[in-house]
Amino acid sequence: MTTSSFLERLARGTLLADGAMGTQLYAHGVAAPPLELANVERPDAVRAVHLSYLSAGAELLETNTFGANASMLASHGMQGRVAELNRAGVAAARDAARLHGQQVWVAGAMGPLAPIVIGRDAPGPDAAFQVFAEQAEALADAGADLFLLETFGSLAQLRIAVAAARSVAPGLPVVAQLTVNDDHLTPDGDTPEDAAAALAEDGADAVGLNCSVGPFAARRALERMAPAADLPLAWMPNAGLPAYEAGRLRYMASPAYFADVAREAVETGAVIIGGCCGTTPEHVAAARDAVRGVAPSRRTTAPRATPSAPEGRRQAEPLPPTKLASRLASGEFVVTVELKPPRGFDVGPTLDKLRASAGLVDAVNVADNPLAQGRMSALATSSLVQARLGVETVMHLAVRHRNLLALHSDLLGAHALGVRNVFAVMGDAPRTGDYPSATAVSDITASGLIRLIAGFNEGVDANGRELDTPTSFFIGAALNLNAEDVDAELRVLERKVAAGAHFLLSQPVYEPEALDRWERALGGGFPLPLVMGVLPLRSAAHARFLHNEAPGIVIPEEAMRRIEASGEGAAAEGVAIARELLGAAQGRVAGAYFMPPFERYSIVAETLGPQLG
Repeated sequence: MTTSSFLERLARGTLLADGAMGTQLYAHGVAAPPLELANVERPDAVRAVHLSYLSAGAELLETNTFGANASMLASHGMQGRVAELNRAGVAAARDAARLHGQQVWVAGAMGPLAPIVIGRDAPGPDAAFQVFAEQAEALADAGADLFLLETFGSLAQLRIAVAAARSVAPGLPVVAQLTVNDDHLTPDGDTPEDAAAALAEDGADAVGLNCSVGPFAARRALERMAPAADLPLAWMPNAGLPAYEAGRLRYMASPAYFADVAREAVETGAVIIGGCCGTTPEHVAAARDAVRGVAPSRRTTAPRATPSAPEGRRQAEPLPPTKLASRLASGEFVVTVELKPPRGFDVGPTLDKLRASAGLVDAVNVADNPLAQGRMSALATSSLVQARLGVETVMHLAVRHRNLLALHSDLLGAHALGVRNVFAVMGDAPRTGDYPSATAVSDITASGLIRLIAGFNEGVDANGRELDTPTSFFIGAALNLNAEDVDAELRVLERKVAAGAHFLLSQPVYEPEALDRWERALGGGFPLPLVMGVLPLRSAAHARFLHNEAPGIVIPEEAMRRIEASGEGAAAEGVAIARELLGAAQGRVAGAYFMPPFERYSIVAETLGPQLG
């Protein structure tokens, strides 16, 4: 069957897929791992499972090849049997389709790489690509009608798999599915919205969710995914969470309950309906009856209204915009400076260093555990700066250091303390800092945090529950002007803008050409006010360190040549380069974000000078 015939079928309405393979093979007496070995040793059992789903009304069969990639098979010493097991898996499904006699689509099932074992390095992107490409090629050569990528807990890995499948068989459709936890995030912390948008950009023909913790959570996550990509959606969850009874796992969701949620999934926008672990032909048959005649609907993206307060609930008076927000809105050139919180609990010495420059800046950027070092919290430091210096702060909030609950609490605490400018950032990886064994959490991405804060401003939390009163945060987002792949960074920027960001902060740049390149890519100016990073170079060693060891910073050859040639005057030359850049950026950026080298806050006055100040 052709790509167009499958996509045309999706356009006509709901397509019923099959359910679990593993639990059904167990029922046929197949238990020895890997289950994909049954394709060659027990093809009768595999064919019987396929036929039972076809009898229940399924039009799409997944091959018994979920774990038939070299990474997964290696744990059984079978990495050399990828082609054999995948070809046999397609043959078993094809035989069942032939015996059934109706039109059936055979989907080549592909799962993720094997979980990383402690002490073993994860395969790099190139190695992962080759693993997925090898399996995709075997499935395509054997006659699969499409690829169904399923149960991926990592968006990054799924994107590699999509690219691999596309590379070996560009004519076959690709259905890309993630799995989520009960918080609707993937195990790697990807949001449904970001995942749908990214997979659509990568060329997936349908996106969706499978496995997960049960029908309801998968349906709610699909609801979040629906507005983010104009693609057919797939919903194929587990039959709930399993319970261990009488020595066996028993999945709790009944066919009737599964069917009820399947109908809701179609109403949410799902076009492909099926099941994963624990689902049976009875679940599929019940879903078939429940969704018959229900037309898939797509919910359009619409701004949420701020919820009205229930009777008796106190409404806060709207707060005026922050000073930073007002100055950016008026078009005035703003100046901010970065402060690293102290390693101890006494903020006095740090404030003493900053005090002389406080009158020159509109806000102080307070870093959040920079370089993954143990320091005073950005929230506490921001509150102390505002109270003792009377200068607004921009509190950096790193998603890599906090789970979703901690982010929620810190945001409410910041607002209560008057800290209302917030910069959403990924944060430095813990393994590079003081506590290399600390866990990198990343419940959500930076754009997910922006969306969370924007929701707070509308009066709702991440689960859609009403807050006592809406917040009034002014939200910042990062932009890497030095990115090698401008197109990829542009896609990230688009997601951040769509999520609700109000302004941008960039890493330092050292030549106007960085701005030129971005203006060409954007077809004009920046979509939000950009406060450009400025870090004057102090010496040739400083320049080389930044270029080679600081992520996102690039020292152009001309700037490096000037610093190296200036000898003992390198610090003055670094200021001159920064002044020249600021002069060239006038009218193109909204402000300067100073990152004082070695806490030399006087660099702000030195660089601005009487002409630029």
